[in-house]
Amino acid sequence: MFVESDGVRLSVHERGNRSAPTVVLVHGYPDTHRVWDGIAEILAEEFHVVTYDVRGAGASDKPSGLAAYRLPVLARDLFAVIDAVSPDGPAHVVAHDWGSIQSWEAVTTPGARIASYTSVSGPCLDHVGHWVRRRPTLAHLKQLLHSWYIVAFHLPFVAPFVWRRVLGPRWGRLLRRMEGARSHVAPSVVDDGVRGMSLYRANFIPRIRAPRDRRTDLPVLLVQLLRDKYVTAGTLEDVERWAPNLRRRVLDAGHWAPVTHARPLALLVADHVVANHVTAHTTTDAPTPGPHAPHSAPGSTTSSRRP
Repeated sequence: MFVESDGVRLSVHERGNRSAPTVVLVHGYPDTHRVWDGIAEILAEEFHVVTYDVRGAGASDKPSGLAAYRLPVLARDLFAVIDAVSPDGPAHVVAHDWGSIQSWEAVTTPGARIASYTSVSGPCLDHVGHWVRRRPTLAHLKQLLHSWYIVAFHLPFVAPFVWRRVLGPRWGRLLRRMEGARSHVAPSVVDDGVRGMSLYRANFIPRIRAPRDRRTDLPVLLVQLLRDKYVTAGTLEDVERWAPNLRRRVLDAGHWAPVTHARPLALLVADHVVANHVTAHTTTDAPTPGPHAPHSAPGSTTSSRRP
């Protein structure tokens, strides 16, 4: 089905029982909803699972101009999807890469109909903006070296040309070779990659240059990927400052964990959703542990600054 947001049609896909808790999965760059196929299949056994192509990707509309890709607009897209697929209650949001960046914008918006948030390999740009203002450390240098592609994406003409002629047509093979990620690259990846550069151009410099205070009291699960080539641990250092109701989990995986480690990641998500769906809807009883224990995901460890 399609959901309209600010005049843009978003391609939305549903699985599972609509009477179960709703989990909305938001993909990153240069992916489509297909990056969630493995996880969605697992989660749909007990949840109402929703995926969608973000604006500029897949079967969704592709508006022109940077203003159409700014973070508040992307947050409104997520709100429109939640309103359409979960009209009677809040939804649980799970996001990866750029999906996570834009979902931080939604999660830190007061009044958002979101029950819990799971962030995988995508920090809030405002949080990063505050982090880079601290006295430079080796962690800052490490992230700078890992962010070379962001600078490249700001190059007019050159970046789109290289993606369209060199990287885009070979993206599936490159991912298999670099990440071991298979079978999720959409046929539209060449156009999606070019259009998706607008996400970087519309948001990175403004948010790093003038970061806002973006806070949330929602329950947040932060999944850190130990072998992530793009997002380093440094950018995730101070998240508790902005999201005090935070749990951390560490997964021994690369950046495309939703594809390469679908089951362990799905188990982490399921545990977080079950626990916080109970607490979000019950005020008299203590939360009941879900069927997926926090340590049941192979290859994952627990780390938290909170007891």
